[in-house]
Formats: sequence, structure tokens, C-alpha cells
Amino acid sequence: MLKYVFLGLFVVLMISVGIISRKKVNSVQDFFLGGRKMGPWLSAFAYGTTYFSAVIFIGYAGKTGWEFGVSTTLIGIGNALIGSLLAWIVLAKRTRRMTHELNVSTMPEFFEKRYDSKAMKVVTALIIFVFMVPYSASVYQGLGYLFERTFGVPFLYCMAAMAVLTGIYLLLGGYVATALNDVIQGIIMLIGVTFMIFFIMSHPAVGGLSGGLSKLSQIPEVGTGLASPFSSNPVGLIGLIILTSLGTWGLPQMVHKFYAIRDDKAVKTGTVISTVFALIIAGGAYFVGGFGRLFLDNNMPIGASGKPNPDMVMPMVLEMALPDALIGVIVILVLSASMSTLSSIVLVSSSSISMDLVKGTLFPKMKNENVMLLMRIMCGIFVVLSFMVAVTPNTILSLMSFSWGTIAGAFLAPFIYGLYWKGTTRAGAWAGFISGFSVSVIGAIVTKMNAAVAPSIGAVAMIVSLITVPVVSLITAKLPEKHVEKVFKDGSAVDLKAKA
Repeated sequence: MLKYVFLGLFVVLMISVGIISRKKVNSVQDFFLGGRKMGPWLSAFAYGTTYFSAVIFIGYAGKTGWEFGVSTTLIGIGNALIGSLLAWIVLAKRTRRMTHELNVSTMPEFFEKRYDSKAMKVVTALIIFVFMVPYSASVYQGLGYLFERTFGVPFLYCMAAMAVLTGIYLLLGGYVATALNDVIQGIIMLIGVTFMIFFIMSHPAVGGLSGGLSKLSQIPEVGTGLASPFSSNPVGLIGLIILTSLGTWGLPQMVHKFYAIRDDKAVKTGTVISTVFALIIAGGAYFVGGFGRLFLDNNMPIGASGKPNPDMVMPMVLEMALPDALIGVIVILVLSASMSTLSSIVLVSSSSISMDLVKGTLFPKMKNENVMLLMRIMCGIFVVLSFMVAVTPNTILSLMSFSWGTIAGAFLAPFIYGLYWKGTTRAGAWAGFISGFSVSVIGAIVTKMNAAVAPSIGAVAMIVSLITVPVVSLITAKLPEKHVEKVFKDGSAVDLKAKA
């Protein structure tokens, strides 16, 4: 009964925040960016809770923990150091300043102003809306598996309920509601992860850290690798670290948090908060996932299709390891992580159509109140599309890797070079778009979205784009000097030729 009480209180709290936040939303900027007045705590928790969702707690922790054992903890450490600390150091201040100077609110707008290309804005907007759908679907799947296991409610109904709840509080309060809820959800996540680590590690199936490592090393065939700090498949592990850590640098819903932060002082504080949060959440989730085999006698769970389903590993582990009274806390933990991620994805995706395509390209004179109405409608449409993809049989790891690999592969290099290097040309940016996008999509088609290689394909897509952009930029026509100087008003651009 307690878990139903926890769930009910959580739902009431989320909707209440949405209703309260509605009073603070008076414009498109308020709805999408919170008026660019977000402080360090709100911004850091918004970044962290958007980063981690049911995908990490259910899909990634279970699948990667089963394959790599305790070395999967390195993914969490990479997320904290590369995906949070380094991302804030390299991107936060620069992104905030340049988006203010160029007066842009979205990534498609940034590409248009930076490279003087309306076509680039249109292509970016379409990629965001289409390829964010699989990522959103993977989050719904993670929630569905956990709720089905915990409450005995059919998988389909669980996902539908989460889609409705996300839509309600997001449509009411936009980014303000999302940011406020992120702080609440972040605190719940920190408490939940602490309980999860304690009860899983102290369970007789594990027997503490030394006992757990000893048992993992005795598993036939893969045992030594499972207890090794670097696994028996270091290439696959590195691919996952690159995808889930460096990939965040090119994801619109992550970069969006830097647009809205208040000032440079808030950036400094937010960097520390975000890094600590990521280290606890990601490090903890991946760490306990490495011991999943010990709870299930080294037998992968069988799904409804009759095939092994790694997405069921962590729901079953949590059910076995935690007391009934705490199951509700963990359910809310995963729900919190997922709701914040979903709301950010939906917000960014809906803006790509309403703000960048419709108002920014087709109807530039559209009134702001109509843009807000359209954005709310597109939020609803995106939620429905994500739900439809979520009910198709694909593993969480495949969906998330395909989405991150395609979007980050296309945007990461043009965005980073565009922030710092005035020599980045329009042709170079297009080359980065096309090369990263093509590697991810073609790789997914050829491998039929095989979960075993999906992360590596995404990592390769980003690396190829990072190489392609500067190479093509050095041999193609530069943008007009007047335009470049307008973009880099503070004179802080990097001149690669001069350094060479």
C-alpha cells in the first residue's frame, strides 16, 4: 500500500508544480527558457536529471552490468567527468554568451545565425524532432518494465500513464515547471540511489563488495572479466563511455540548459553541483548493475517474446533486494529521473517544429500566443509518437544509442567548432552534419540496430564528424569577414591556421 501512497503523492506534487508555474509563463521565452533567469541549483539539477533517466537505471545498468560487470562503473565516472564537469567547463559560459549575443533560443537558430544558413536550421529542426522520438521511447520502456514488475499493471498501460502525466505538467508550466520539478526529482534520485546501493550490496546474493567480486570472478567463461576493473571487452566499454559522455555535448536538450542559466557566477557553482550529482547517480547506478548476475543465478530473464530480455534485469534485482517499504522510493526514483528527461526532450523537440520551422521559416509574423499554442500541441504530438515507438519490440539500449548517436553525430562537431573557431565554414559544418548522421543511420540499418554494437556506432559517428569539420573547413571558402566578426563580438575565437 505504501508504494501506491508514494506514487500518488508524487503525481499530485508534479501537477501542483505545473499549475503554480503556469502563472510565471507569460511569453515564449518564459515557456522555453524560463526567461533566461535560472540560478545554479536549478540549472545543475535540470542538467543532471535530464541526463539520467529510466534508460540508465533500467536499460543501461542492467544490460551493461550483465556484459561488463563492475567495470561498467567506469561509464558512470566518464559521465561525471566528461559528460558533466568538462561539458560545463567547455560549453556553459561560451554557449550562454554567444546565444545571448546572437539572440537565439534553440540549436537550429544557433546554426542558422552562426553559419548564415536557413537551410541548416530547417534540417536541424527535422533531425531533432524525428530522432528524439526513439530516445523518448526508450525512457517510456524503462518505466514500463519497472512499473509492470512492481505494480502488476500491464506494460502498455504504464507507459500510457507516464505519457499523460508528462504532458500535463509540461503543457502547464513549460521550462519553469520542468526546472522546479527537476530539483525535487533530483533530491529524490539522490536519496533513492543511496538506498539502492546499500540494500543491493548488503544482500546475501552479493555479500558486500569483496564477496560480490569473488562471486563474479567464479562465474564460468566470463567471470574474470566481470570482476576486472577494465572488463574483457575494453573497446566496447570505451564506445559506451564516449557515447554516453561526449554525446551529451551535442544533444539539444542538454545544451538548452546553458542557454537559460542566469550569469557566469551561476555557471561556476552549477559546474560543481552538476558533477557531484552525476558522480553519485551515474556511478551508483552502473556500479550496482554490475552485480545483476548474482541475483539471477547467471540466467538472463526471458521476456514476453520468449527471448532473453536484459531490460528486465534491474527490475527483478530491485524487487529481490529491496524491502517492500522501499520499493516505492525506488519506483519514484526512476519515475523522477524519467519525467525530467522526458519533459526536456519533449520541450526541445516541440520547439524545433513550432519555433524553428513554423514561425522561424514558414510564418515569421506569427503571434507569440499562437506560437505557444502550437508548441503545446506539438508537445502532445511528440508524446504520442514516442509512445507508439515504445510499444515496438526494441531494447532500450538500441533505441537510446541510435538516437544519441544520430543526433550527437550530426550536431556535436558543428556546434563545438562553431562556438570557438571562426574558421569553421558553412561547408565544414554541413560535412560534419552529413558524415556523423550517415555513419549512425547506415550503421543502424546494416546491423539492424544490434544492441551489442549500437554504442560503438554512435561513438564512431561523433569521432568522424569531429575530424570532418576542421578538414573540410580548411579547404573550403570562408564565411564573409563581416559576418564572422558579428558572430564573435568579443574577439575570443580560435584561429587554427595562426596557431599552426
